[in-house]
Amino acid sequence: MRRPIAGVVLGALLVTSGVMIVASGAEPKVIHTRKTKDVVVTLLSESGQWTQGENAFALEFRSAATKQPIDVGKVSLSTSMSMPGMAPMLAGATLSPDKSPGRYTGTITFPDSGTRQVTVRWDGPAGTGVAKFSVAVR
Repeated sequence: MRRPIAGVVLGALLVTSGVMIVASGAEPKVIHTRKTKDVVVTLLSESGQWTQGENAFALEFRSAATKQPIDVGKVSLSTSMSMPGMAPMLAGATLSPDKSPGRYTGTITFPDSGTRQVTVRWDGPAGTGVAKFSVAVR
């Protein structure tokens, strides 16, 4: 299901952490959605996937009961990928609160493709929580 992030379609220009990404005007696409307790966390991007290199994305937090955006306060997103015989490859995202409650924009860079284990943590007015899921980097 394609849907705008908190009712807003990404427009002609998305600026995140000093990185400019020209958007086609298309609605952001869901990369992954995870329900944890009473919070639904949705990871979105223009293309609907993460790729090798730098990626811009948005995180959306909604109440599972009311489907309304919720303020979750401080948010972090990190990824890891296990490699046989090596330490896991780790990557952290740069996140900033968006103007809309419950929405954060971010960037993350991946040196190569592969399946990443994603951990999203939050701590704020809606309480504390953790959502874990896997995302393929193409």
